[in-house]
Amino acid sequence: MKVIICGAGQVGWQIARHLSGERNDVTVVDSNPDLVRRATDTLDVQGISGFASYPDVLDKAGARDADMIIAATHSDEVNMVTCQVAHSVFSVPRKIARLRAQSYLTAIYSDLYRRDHLPIDVVISPEREVAEAALQRLAAPAAFDTENFLDGDAHLLGLSIDEDCPIINTPLRQLTDLFSTLRSVVVGVRREGTLFAPESRDQLFAGDSCYVMVHREDIRRTMEIFGKTLHKQERVVIMGGGNVGLSVARTLETRAERVRAKVIERNRKRAEHAAEALERTIVLHGDGLDQALLSEAGVERADAALFVTDDDKANMLAAVRAKAAGCPMVIALINDPTLVPLMDPLGIDAYINPRATTVSSILRHIRHGRVRAVYSIGDAEAEVIEAEVLSTSPIAGSRIRDIDFPEGVLVGAVRKGDKVVKPTGELRIEEGDLIVIFSLSGDVAEVERLLQVSIDFF
Repeated sequence: MKVIICGAGQVGWQIARHLSGERNDVTVVDSNPDLVRRATDTLDVQGISGFASYPDVLDKAGARDADMIIAATHSDEVNMVTCQVAHSVFSVPRKIARLRAQSYLTAIYSDLYRRDHLPIDVVISPEREVAEAALQRLAAPAAFDTENFLDGDAHLLGLSIDEDCPIINTPLRQLTDLFSTLRSVVVGVRREGTLFAPESRDQLFAGDSCYVMVHREDIRRTMEIFGKTLHKQERVVIMGGGNVGLSVARTLETRAERVRAKVIERNRKRAEHAAEALERTIVLHGDGLDQALLSEAGVERADAALFVTDDDKANMLAAVRAKAAGCPMVIALINDPTLVPLMDPLGIDAYINPRATTVSSILRHIRHGRVRAVYSIGDAEAEVIEAEVLSTSPIAGSRIRDIDFPEGVLVGAVRKGDKVVKPTGELRIEEGDLIVIFSLSGDVAEVERLLQVSIDFF
């Protein structure tokens, strides 16, 4: 597949890293020659320096025979014009654009822009993706990471292993024997900074972080086994009244179970807009770093606090202050991945990386064949892939124990018909099954081969 990626920032670079690693023909375009040079020096990609919306630049990038263009520059307008030029001048069949401005999104999602007038096949909104990720974090407060699969019947939970965890120093195969009816599988473990797919003889130790695939009905029991307590979220404080904070507050207002939310916003106009847009949510104007204002918002009595301003350091510092005040669950929005290692020492329970959520969303729309969902873990260290098993797949008709998966790959869940089952060595994978697979990034290409998903690009 020939792909042109416009924008060589963190999102564009990560997408280029994924696609070039799977032997696609990738060309990166950016107006900053240093970013283009970084991409060509570190990845197996071609690079063009220039404005992505210019026809001559796209022509140099090979748009005449490209299968897909991904417009992920920092400008919404450039991304839209790039897709228009790719469609009108070069007839590129697949066009994906990242858009941030709420005005554009409102018009597009309300169908005021029709495909004939604005030929974008897929619109990716970082703010919408981040708001959804924040709501998922709030739904599983004991987990530092979470994502849904199989239409919400299977959940990926990131859990920290503490000293008082009941199952530390226990081989994973013994957990299967002890809890034979529990539909959960430990698919990934991070130890001393290294992520790996565990084997049945591996144990969990204090200080580890693990990723567990769990059936929706077994989440509470799994949390208890890992020494985690589920608390009902009745009071939530949100710092940041922009698109993300506003979207989260709106969703909380529509839930059947009553959630009392308070929003803190430093910008007066934005605070006034949030106050007008929200019905039951209290909006406070002021600096969320002010301890007095945090107390006025009731952060010490809150069940969770969410910090989603566009300032990473402000989010982190306010989260630390909220934690010190007694808030049991603090979640921070972090754009800079180099700050992530500070989360644990600072006592921040969970974080949201907008770039990672955007990358996962884009990957979900560009994966080959019958891939239904993709979730990127960490700094693109691993992926969780949900796909339908085709009749042409080498794994169709085989028992899991007989499938030659790479060492960095584990099956987390399988759906047969309308039933989600726990994957065991004896389970036979059949055509039409939906399978959720954890794969280290270096093994993704082999997973796609085993799923036979490189037959179809779109």
